[in-house]
Amino acid sequence: MLETFEAIREDIDRRLVEAVRDRRAPMHTPVVATEDADARVMVLRGWDPANRTLRFHTDARAPKSAAVGEGARVGVLFYDKEAKVQIRGRGIGRIESEGPTADRAWAESENFARRCYLGAAPGAPSEGPTSGLPTQFEGVEPSESELAPARANFAILLVALEEIDWFSLSKDGHRRALVTADSARWIAP
Repeated sequence: MLETFEAIREDIDRRLVEAVRDRRAPMHTPVVATEDADARVMVLRGWDPANRTLRFHTDARAPKSAAVGEGARVGVLFYDKEAKVQIRGRGIGRIESEGPTADRAWAESENFARRCYLGAAPGAPSEGPTSGLPTQFEGVEPSESELAPARANFAILLVALEEIDWFSLSKDGHRRALVTADSARWIAP
């Protein structure tokens, strides 16, 4: 059981770093909610503990991109079922489709993942079940040149966390703390 704010901050950082590095980590796919109350599961791609910023990849044409834009409230919910630890982050999100951070995220992505941005815009109507991908890329990894048009549809969602609500469930008594960049306090579970 963690008893200090320093230990809780270290626990948060450790869990989020692990979630970025290991796709099997329990917190790798949190629920992200935009202020229009739309929620979805997303893959955590980056955690910058110094700036308390989460990074996700998204399609620039997706409704969430318009909802977040250059700054909107975003909530992120992580849960580790085995450890019984929940982390809720609240902050300001922004969508970036250009610039060094978006360019680096694109460059670090695998071609197989990049191909998603060749498809139809998220939420586009379809006459039947579809992956949204052009048929020539179903189950196929495109070449760099075939992926060139996809870059225009790629964006990142950055969430600068203003507060993190850390909650540990335990039969010995739950513990909950609210952590910000410059303060922390215990709160009742």
